Amino acid sequence: MKKNPIDDKIIELIKNNENISVPEISRTLGIPEKEVEGKIRSFSDTRQKILIVDDEIDTLLPLKRFLEAMDYLVIEAGNGPEAIKRAHTERPELVILDVMMPGMDGIEVCKVLKKDARTVNIPVIMLTARDEVKDKVESLEIGADDYVTKPFNLNELKARIRSVLRRSGNL
Repeated sequence: MKKNPIDDKIIELIKNNENISVPEISRTLGIPEKEVEGKIRSFSDTRQKILIVDDEIDTLLPLKRFLEAMDYLVIEAGNGPEAIKRAHTERPELVILDVMMPGMDGIEVCKVLKKDARTVNIPVIMLTARDEVKDKVESLEIGADDYVTKPFNLNELKARIRSVLRRSGNL
């Protein structure tokens, strides 16, 4: 979405004074407060979006904090159907997907994402306790872009995320 000159002026005012209020912006630019509020709400977050999918909160929360500290916008899902829905509505640049989940497992989620025109190009990193070669091969053959086993090293995961994003053209 292309910004107009008013948007640029609002952004400049906020950059110059991050504590500036909506009424101050309104007075400075001579536009209604409601219009200022609407424009500020419409500015989008430009951070890269990563969807993490895991049914275990003990894995999900530390990973979310780690990714947010790397300045990614993190969205989450706790099961397969929710992951597919979030991938469709949120359009992440990357999905980090647990394999072992009740109901619809990560392999099935990856298959669905890779068969759907809306999500086929979203890279997927499988993150799982399964470390058998057959599991890795199956994941890569259905379209996963990488496979990381738990427990994982955060620096290695960071490098793999950047590598996958670079290969996909999202970095």
